[in-house]
Amino acid sequence: MTVTRNTGTGTGATRTPGTAALPPSGNPKNVTAHQTKRLRKPLGHRRLLTRRDRVTLGLMAGVPTILHVMLVWLTALASIALAFTTWDGIGFDSIRWVGLDNFRELFTSNPQFWPAVEHNVVWFVVLILIPTPLGLFLAVQLDKKIRFSKVYQTAFFLPVVLSMAVIGFVWQLVYNPDTGLINSIIGANEPGHYIDWIGDPDLNLWSVLIAASWRHTGYMMILYLAGLKGVDPALREASSLDGANEWQTFRNVTFPTLRPTNTVVLVVTIIEALRAFDLVFVFNKGAAGTELLSILVTDNIIGESSRIGYGSAIAVVLLVISLAVIVPYLIATFRKERRA
Repeated sequence: MTVTRNTGTGTGATRTPGTAALPPSGNPKNVTAHQTKRLRKPLGHRRLLTRRDRVTLGLMAGVPTILHVMLVWLTALASIALAFTTWDGIGFDSIRWVGLDNFRELFTSNPQFWPAVEHNVVWFVVLILIPTPLGLFLAVQLDKKIRFSKVYQTAFFLPVVLSMAVIGFVWQLVYNPDTGLINSIIGANEPGHYIDWIGDPDLNLWSVLIAASWRHTGYMMILYLAGLKGVDPALREASSLDGANEWQTFRNVTFPTLRPTNTVVLVVTIIEALRAFDLVFVFNKGAAGTELLSILVTDNIIGESSRIGYGSAIAVVLLVISLAVIVPYLIATFRKERRA
């Protein structure tokens, strides 16, 4: 049953029982102030978050922030301050200000410092020239959606999931002079013919770099595979229609599109080269031929001498090197992105 109501204009409006009369939507002037207040009142007084929700969110955001500031920023600033002091780690009253003496001794009197810097540079060069292109090649092949591609991705990425210490122990077994895989294959596991891959100063750095490259390849593959997923397939189709072969399409279309990924890859590789520690420490604790800046920091801070100020100075040098390489490149890259 419908009820007909006459309006001032003589037209009829129908209304079904049980439905509220709605104000005309075409003319907002017909909505009275009382109706507007009645409609907006529930929205204005509705609580989106309860007090318990706000406390929970505050704890979820505040506790990690406090821990990050305490364990990262405060410790980094403390290391920078301690780099200008001498301290044996026993009582704060033994801290003595020495100015630049730690850096002066580091650059002039430490015979391990410059070989360590050289080894870190070699580490970066090897990672950027061997596992990075190999990871890009694997990513391009897997992006073609070949058969069993998921299995291959898992196999190549598995070393990245493993701990660096575990990788070090595995490769120790491979390099074992008596029962190791390599010496067994090349017949160098007999007395008098041993090849000491870890103890020989001319070989141990390259042996560690092979293990590091094995892991780094899978890391680069995943980064480039994620970047290839963002390449517009229409660009490749247009390139093939223009008569370009697969290599020309990759060189002129795909690789330029991977510029943001290349930036990430470069930064990650620099960081991996500067913070290299686990593999070397597991192999031979940074003995002759495998000195690294991170090993020198550890030896001076937690070693027998416990020269915390001197070790902090080495850590500051490591920080400055990383910032000096990464920051200018990122600034130049972001400027190019904005101009493009």
